Amino acid sequence: MAENNHAPWASGPGEILQHGLALLRNDSDVNRRLAMIAIDNAIELTIKTYLGLPHRITGLRISRKEFGEIAESFPGLLDAIEKYAQDKLTGVNLGEIEWYHRLRNELYHQGNGLTVERDKVEVYAELANILFKNLFGTELVHSAKGAQQLLGEFMELWAQIEAGLLSLAHDHSLTGAQGRNVRWAAEFLKGPGIFSEGDRQEFEELRRLRNRMVHGELDHRQALTPDVMTRVRAMAERYGEQKQD
Repeated sequence: MAENNHAPWASGPGEILQHGLALLRNDSDVNRRLAMIAIDNAIELTIKTYLGLPHRITGLRISRKEFGEIAESFPGLLDAIEKYAQDKLTGVNLGEIEWYHRLRNELYHQGNGLTVERDKVEVYAELANILFKNLFGTELVHSAKGAQQLLGEFMELWAQIEAGLLSLAHDHSLTGAQGRNVRWAAEFLKGPGIFSEGDRQEFEELRRLRNRMVHGELDHRQALTPDVMTRVRAMAERYGEQKQD
């Protein structure tokens, strides 16, 4: 990964995340453990940095006292980002972040002889990358090749699909989609005839595959076949919220 004109406050988290990915270039048990720890640190610093930015930048009003309490623990940061920036979590499930954080803790505190599969480290890195982009408005550009590049593309396309479906549901619902999840949006959009039953089934199949990869049940190297990538690209083309240049 290489940086792409980030805001100055984003440089610290970005550098730590890039360092974690650089460790994977020379794959070993030790480097995977260290990469996992670095990626987790990058996520923690990403959230802490965003929540601590001036009100004029984020629009958030968090007192110094509250921020001090929030910043004391990783779960506190997750609770706060969910409370204050729910709209910034498209493509990111905080429960999944917390699961990986606990895995990181096992590696850190009981690290002697423990290892972590490379695909889990790579998935955690992609979650970190999406969160970084959501909060700071710029992305860390992939320089990875092959399977890692496909994983990054899949996760980015899925985030676009989630954002697009939630946006469509918001536009067509009298009460909006605030606080709703993407599964609700997919089901709701069948009513106005925007999302067909075939679309919903395709969405569910891709969602389950995405979740099984993130939860460590599938290795993305085997899961992301040419057919799967064609399908997710097609759905993102139809329903995804496209990036604004």
